[in-house]
Amino acid sequence: METKLPIPLAVLVGIQTPDVDDVAHEASLEELGRLVKTLGYDVIGSVSQKREGTGAASLLGAGKLEELADITGGRGIITPMVKTPMTKARKRFEGTVEASEPDEEDSDGPRKPEFVIVDHELTPSQIRNLERATGAQVLDRTGVIVEIFHRHANTREAKLQVEMARLKYVAPRLRESSNGGGRQQGPGAGETNLSLDRRKIRDRLAELKTQLEAVQRDSDNRRSARRDQLRVALVGYTNAGKSSLMRALTGSEVLVQDKLFATLDTTVRTLQPETRPRILVSDTVGFIKQLPHDLVASFRSTLSEALEASLLLFVVDASDPTYEAQLEVSRSVLHEIGADIVPSRLVLNKMDKVDDPRRAELLEKHPDAIPLSAHRPDDVSALRESLIAFFETKMVDDVLVLPYSKQGLIGEIYESARVLSEDHDETGRILKIRGLPGAIARLHRSLSAK
Repeated sequence: METKLPIPLAVLVGIQTPDVDDVAHEASLEELGRLVKTLGYDVIGSVSQKREGTGAASLLGAGKLEELADITGGRGIITPMVKTPMTKARKRFEGTVEASEPDEEDSDGPRKPEFVIVDHELTPSQIRNLERATGAQVLDRTGVIVEIFHRHANTREAKLQVEMARLKYVAPRLRESSNGGGRQQGPGAGETNLSLDRRKIRDRLAELKTQLEAVQRDSDNRRSARRDQLRVALVGYTNAGKSSLMRALTGSEVLVQDKLFATLDTTVRTLQPETRPRILVSDTVGFIKQLPHDLVASFRSTLSEALEASLLLFVVDASDPTYEAQLEVSRSVLHEIGADIVPSRLVLNKMDKVDDPRRAELLEKHPDAIPLSAHRPDDVSALRESLIAFFETKMVDDVLVLPYSKQGLIGEIYESARVLSEDHDETGRILKIRGLPGAIARLHRSLSAK
């Protein structure tokens, strides 16, 4: 009979620098807690300190380091590095612990947290020092995000992208491994285990890059086929409600969870009730502050749905007091991939959680925004009508003559444009249509082809 492993326990650590106010600092730690919860860990407490920066060897001052060590059961001082066996926490994190392996309980009291999660990116030496002082496994914010992406990737493309980002994160931290750095025996003698591991990572990255390029060629072909269609991309901070809005607009069974990064793979569905020409809606991966650069770079192709969209809907959680900072993060990431040139509208989501004075304040600050709740059908219907109205301004009218010998193209015409009227003469059908210039040009090319 398998023994269910206990839920790992974690304690959060945050440094409040002079440029961060109390509200932003608390919001950041709360967000980190939700990230940790997404990993499946329980947060049992936090340690916070105001400091000038995050560059100290142990991150925290001596007093706060002792306070943290009291929680984790460590000694509170940076002890000399010794080679130690892999901890149970490390085994759980890397997925190597067996379900039947008994857990070591502290007979003198409740379990101590196995993880210290720091709300900043740490250097390898800072991780090493904190682990020596606390006796716990230390993860920084970047490591948590990379691990969540690793666990949530579903499609072939996302899995390849995430593995590349994960390896790039792990490579410079290999010297923190407790497996030691002894020299190899036999072939390649003289090469340390560390050098061998790093070479393996370089080889694997090259292999992944080749595989990803092949997968992305297929993705590019699929996107190319949709190039002349009306496309809306939902973008914004993670957990802003994009997937709920996607489900409401398209009637699709898109995953909706109260977890950060529940959506990693871009989903494309048709706006419902369907229009002519039809409008495609895509739900993209959410953004977050301090999103690792390698993840932004690796998801460039996924985010190209936003780059190639006709309209971006910036979805924000209007009930979140830090929504403006979150919106800035989203815009910054899209600027990095060149999508800031795409027309956009701001959507103030979750307005059902906002009181009347706050609502008035938001609308005064963002008079052109679309206020709604994804759970209110009337709000979603109004958004749908505004999308249709936006695309109407981009359309032109034209006339197509469809020869009787090419009646097989009638489906493509109805798919790509709105047929305003239809008549017949001796040459074939005469269709008055309305659509995007690019789509109409493509239809003319199809009709003129032999």
